[in-house]
Amino acid sequence: MTSALLAANTAGYTMPPLWRILTKSGYFIGLSGAIGATVTYATTVRPALRAPQADAADTAVLRRRSAAYLALAGVVLLIAGYFQLAARLARAGKGMPFADALAPDRLWDFLTVPAAKGAWIAQGTVYLAQNAALLLTSAALAALFLPAVRRHLDAVALTALPLSLAVTLIAAVPTTRPRDGDRWLDLALDQIHIVSGTVWLGGLALMAALAAARPLLGGGAGLLWADMWRRFSLVAMVCVGAVLVSGLWLSWKHVGGIAELWTTGYGLALLIKILLVLGLVTAGAVNQFWLMPRIARARRADDTASLLHLTLRHFPAVVWGEVALGAAVLAVVPFLAGSARSESGDPQAVSSGSIFAAGAALVLALLLSLYATAKASEALSRRPAPAPA
Repeated sequence: MTSALLAANTAGYTMPPLWRILTKSGYFIGLSGAIGATVTYATTVRPALRAPQADAADTAVLRRRSAAYLALAGVVLLIAGYFQLAARLARAGKGMPFADALAPDRLWDFLTVPAAKGAWIAQGTVYLAQNAALLLTSAALAALFLPAVRRHLDAVALTALPLSLAVTLIAAVPTTRPRDGDRWLDLALDQIHIVSGTVWLGGLALMAALAAARPLLGGGAGLLWADMWRRFSLVAMVCVGAVLVSGLWLSWKHVGGIAELWTTGYGLALLIKILLVLGLVTAGAVNQFWLMPRIARARRADDTASLLHLTLRHFPAVVWGEVALGAAVLAVVPFLAGSARSESGDPQAVSSGSIFAAGAALVLALLLSLYATAKASEALSRRPAPAPA
């Protein structure tokens, strides 16, 4: 990937420095850990553990694992956030070395710079508010290392959830009023892309980490995990739809033609990201069309052994593959710098009624395809299991 992007330097693409690659990837890993884990815990893990059929011993194990994961996510977010703030200063400092930008006094000066002429708020003030939310999120999650706090896991997770979302949403606040509707749409869809992507990837990582507790769970844990996978599949499906819709808009804004995907540095990075996301979608399709129907049939037949094997061996194996692909996606994100349109000298994308109509048609088609996917998976689960040889 790096050699391909280096070759694109001749087309006007500039490789980001190593510190920029590491800090941006690390920041999105931290966001995925905080946002993905809190949203997945609230929508998937917590409801399943509170169900009447959940075994008390299995619930205790998964609650401890969830608390430890969330606490670690808080520490990672804090570290990643500090380096990301230093990276922002280094990029704004006109040649300032990244090592110099790590100094706390320089960071404070950056955060307290007055607003520029024509701005309604200083950029540093936006970053100050963002990092205040980041500190609160990290403190809430890291407090779960303490046994006394761990007893209030649900309250802590539900408190950290909106705070973690605020970390990315506040950073998107414009310091000057956008001049047209396209800019507002760009800001909204960019945040939808980030939030849905971090929920998807961070949720996958949390579920894979919890599934690693299999040796500590009882023989009836398959029923609990069948419920958890069912709930998470719905969350993941919503995220996939949001990622695809927002990604199509952002791709159109930055890429003027198909050929730019392999003739520009931005396009090459985007093409690699698209292929990785398609790999994630394919793995999700395996879950929906093969694993989920088999889990539903085993659950209906009260086949405890098969249910345990499917939910805590087969399913996690696929999810770990998705986690690896997700990590690769985050590694590519720092290379999406600039725009393929600017590299190729194309004019900026301008929306029109026909563009919005095409977008609405694509959204409708996507919603129908997701609905059809859910119905097809449900129909497959009703088919009788094949007779043993």
